[in-house]
Amino acid sequence: MAMTLRLSESQAARLRDAAAREGLSMQAVALKAVDQYLDNREARRAALLAQIVDEDAGLLERLADA
Repeated sequence: MAMTLRLSESQAARLRDAAAREGLSMQAVALKAVDQYLDNREARRAALLAQIVDEDAGLLERLADA
């Protein structure tokens, strides 16, 4: 799917510098950043859900029995 990403001048410069340092295209660096963001978000969500289930196990059990 095609998408236009509008960056500020400073963001574009930082992306260009990062791409040059890594020997990648700007698009490859941007895609890598999107993947990392989504992976981190999913991991954080899973950790929070596990924490809620752990902390509220008693309450969840009572609700299931109601």
